[in-house]
Amino acid sequence: MQLENPLLIVEDDKGRREFILDAPIYLIGRNPTCDICLTSQFVSRHHATLVQFANDDDTYSYRIIDGTLMGRASNGLLINGDHLREHVLQHEDEIVFGSQVRAIYYLLKQNGDRPSSSDEASALVGSGGGDGGNPNDSEMASPDSWRY
Repeated sequence: MQLENPLLIVEDDKGRREFILDAPIYLIGRNPTCDICLTSQFVSRHHATLVQFANDDDTYSYRIIDGTLMGRASNGLLINGDHLREHVLQHEDEIVFGSQVRAIYYLLKQNGDRPSSSDEASALVGSGGGDGGNPNDSEMASPDSWRY
């Protein structure tokens, strides 16, 4: 079975950061306690939540929800150009949280093959630099069997 590994690439006032998603819930917002902290005055403290759920084929997906699980907020999510309160994320979905704050969701395929060139590996996960606080940075620096 070919595994799909979700990757969220965030661009905000702090630059570009990459997050390999594997936890059941991620809080996204300006608050430093958020799992994915966005740096911008145009983003709410608790702007959105990612929730993992199981699919019928033993894989999992993520749903993005406007606000927190404790109550819906109207922070605003623009997903692929549409204003939505929630959405099941698909490969290459673009999420706009506010002015100059966006994310792209990718599903990377792990099939045991190594990328055919260093250019392809760079295209998959960028430089792997991150912000230094992302525990996934070490995994992202050497993509090994990642493809999409």
